[in-house]
Amino acid sequence: MRIEPKETPMNLTLVPTLWRRFVAVLESLQPVAQLAARLYVAHAFFLSGLTKIRDWDTTLALFSDEYHVPLLPPGLAAVMGTGGELVLPVLLALGLAGRFAALGLSVMNVVAVLSLAEIAPAALQQHQFWGSLLIGLALWGPGLLSLDRLIAPRFRVATT
Repeated sequence: MRIEPKETPMNLTLVPTLWRRFVAVLESLQPVAQLAARLYVAHAFFLSGLTKIRDWDTTLALFSDEYHVPLLPPGLAAVMGTGGELVLPVLLALGLAGRFAALGLSVMNVVAVLSLAEIAPAALQQHQFWGSLLIGLALWGPGLLSLDRLIAPRFRVATT
């Protein structure tokens, strides 16, 4: 009596192959997702900085009366906050010093939430979303579509 080896059903070999291809497609989209995250967060913070600089008197009043930034006098907090909202988003969007920009904006994001006595649930949710994107960018870097990736080899700096 001869025992024939059982053939592996086609679907058992097909599933891992399809899964590997699917994962490869997802991984190929990572640079685009990192760029989209950088641009999304940078846009939000940069617009906030532009709003502050357009009406400096109101900005100073807000930092004196509404925003209670710990450890900083209101005038200095206004200058640092506005400067950060104008410079760090540009760096983040370009992916230049991308991790530094993401960490800097993360700190600003946390300070913004902590500085308000009351924050609307929708606003808090928006800050949490920005924070999660920024932490992801800080942990995994600005990606292949960044100036960091372009210039890092010249300076022998690791970007990943």
